[in-house]
Amino acid sequence: MRKILSLLAFIAIACSASAQTHEADIVTNYGTMRVMLYDSTPQHRDNFIKLVKNHTYDSLLFHRVIRGFMIQAGDPNSKHANDTAMLGDGDLGYTIPAEIMPDKYYHKRGALAAARDDNPAKASSACQFYIVQGKVANDSTFIKSKARTDGYETPEAHKKVYRTEGGVPHLDSRYSVFGEVIKGIYVIDRITDEETDKNDRPKKAVRIKTVKMVK
Repeated sequence: MRKILSLLAFIAIACSASAQTHEADIVTNYGTMRVMLYDSTPQHRDNFIKLVKNHTYDSLLFHRVIRGFMIQAGDPNSKHANDTAMLGDGDLGYTIPAEIMPDKYYHKRGALAAARDDNPAKASSACQFYIVQGKVANDSTFIKSKARTDGYETPEAHKKVYRTEGGVPHLDSRYSVFGEVIKGIYVIDRITDEETDKNDRPKKAVRIKTVKMVK
């Protein structure tokens, strides 16, 4: 009986470990956003965790901010950039294979996704990411989105979220969404309220103080 109980306890611990949720706090000078990383996108999850533990994101800027769309960060060149520097091309010399699952993970308000260039494999940047603000959608939004995503049809359940919470449906099926904001989503609005220059860079620095794993 003791052996059976010990085995059951071991299985319970193993199951709990396998179901572990990974969360991180993105601490900025505009507040803190807590993000949950999806286990179904393990390559993006593990890469993000690695960069957090290496303090790669500490002191980087949100260098591209577009109200009603998204806020983007992760360019390593932004750490010591002057006010006029062109940002957005910095990277770490490798890419992450695409983990695009639009029927499961989509660009609702608060979605955390990986930036990328125009490579045909849709591989993600090693370090640049964006967080969706978006807008509340209507029928016209989904018609335009279908045209921009080569015919991808937004599921009805997702449309309901887009109509109420907002998001950016025309990015679905094109970029890897690997997490979402679960606390402090108001920080996105604070950041997008800042005035930006012609390159969508905030005129007042929006800086990541640190990113730390909390779970």
